Amino acid sequence: MNTITNYIETNRERLIHELIELLKMPSVSADSAYSQDVINTAEAVRKSLEAAGCKHTELCETPGYPIVYGETMIDPNLPTVLVYGHYDVQPPDPIDLWDSPPFEPVIKKTDIHPNGAIFARGACDDKGQMYMHVKAFEYMMQNNSLPCNVKFMIEGEEEVGSKSLGWFVERNQEKLANDVILISDTGIISMQQPSITTGLRGLSYVEVEVTGPNRDLHSGLYGGAVANPINILAKMIASLHDENNHITIPGFYEMVEELSAAERAEMAKAPFSLDAYKKSLNINEVYGETGYSTNERTSIRPTLDVNGIWGGYTGEGAKTVIASKAYAKISMRLVPHQDWETITALFAKHFESIAPAGVTVKVTPHHGGQGYVTPIDHIGYQAAQRAYSESFGVQAIPVRSGGSIPIVALFEKELNSKSILMGFGLDSDAIHSPNEHFGIDNYLKGIETIPSFFKYYVELKG
Repeated sequence: MNTITNYIETNRERLIHELIELLKMPSVSADSAYSQDVINTAEAVRKSLEAAGCKHTELCETPGYPIVYGETMIDPNLPTVLVYGHYDVQPPDPIDLWDSPPFEPVIKKTDIHPNGAIFARGACDDKGQMYMHVKAFEYMMQNNSLPCNVKFMIEGEEEVGSKSLGWFVERNQEKLANDVILISDTGIISMQQPSITTGLRGLSYVEVEVTGPNRDLHSGLYGGAVANPINILAKMIASLHDENNHITIPGFYEMVEELSAAERAEMAKAPFSLDAYKKSLNINEVYGETGYSTNERTSIRPTLDVNGIWGGYTGEGAKTVIASKAYAKISMRLVPHQDWETITALFAKHFESIAPAGVTVKVTPHHGGQGYVTPIDHIGYQAAQRAYSESFGVQAIPVRSGGSIPIVALFEKELNSKSILMGFGLDSDAIHSPNEHFGIDNYLKGIETIPSFFKYYVELKG
């Protein structure tokens, strides 16, 4: 029987070419100008599942973009693995910071990826990682080695909050029934030291609007006499952290779990170079909440960050105005036990309360989700750890991620299933940023590892 490593070597160029073709499709869910491209990408993913051997595939309509569903049920008495991924991508902006066009994939060698990486929007997040599962499934089907039932649910709105996915899951619980959910939308520490993400932060995303006078004003005639919404907004935002970078919203930390010294020490065993971290970002010092390490700040602690701020005149040259309005988009990364809707309400109440006379404030919630933790004694985690050990030759270590996948908590609530987060990206892959990329070795290693997860999960499940 053809082994997975032989299969990858024999089909290497095809596996890479197919991913490149998928990456050419600009499936930007946040921008309606790309709506047809998003729909076209959904159909391309469906066809790829069909070509890989999926017995049933369909595009499931939702209030938003369609969900690609596929299944191969070989025996109702065997376990069922539900594979989740997303085919939509982040907007490519700012375009001028890309070294090559974001939807014209190119392969380049780098110090971290000496065998090359594919540079394109969505290369790592999540088309490349999602497509690993399609190709791993293809291998198992062609070699008659699929050990259990498998279902695929690939959505097109992950980058805008997965609103339609929640709608779909609630209405299709029987269709989606499974024993465990497998997701590759996270990363590993390195190709030398694999890791498995066991925790995700939650998310609350809001937009704020500060309004002053009823129109833009001449800054000479009115400056100093009326509240300037941009100045006020800047002061309000600055007040959301104290001198220790502790978030000042009353009640914000009420449900935050304080990990024990032993747990923090265990987490600290993950290899990490602060100097290399700073060098990779071209910064001379890190910055964050006092009393916590860099890795702790990005995993077990909540945060509040401004993602965008605007108002007034921003064009070329000068225009001396006091803007009528100022805006900001703010995201809060939350840790398990912090309810995102509660935090959103606390933020709105506090932000409105600190507005001075002379302006009005409007807070508009966008989307959010709960944090999540997978126990390391779960058989899904144990199967993943065995799979990594087999393909990498090194035991994977558990880590908590700073990122958010809000639907993971939804899956547990609606489908009563744990999610196993088998990522293969690297922190340096620039997801959500210009020059996003995914190492070819990482992509192929994912295809190699995933069939082992299926094998070990069925063995452990008994």
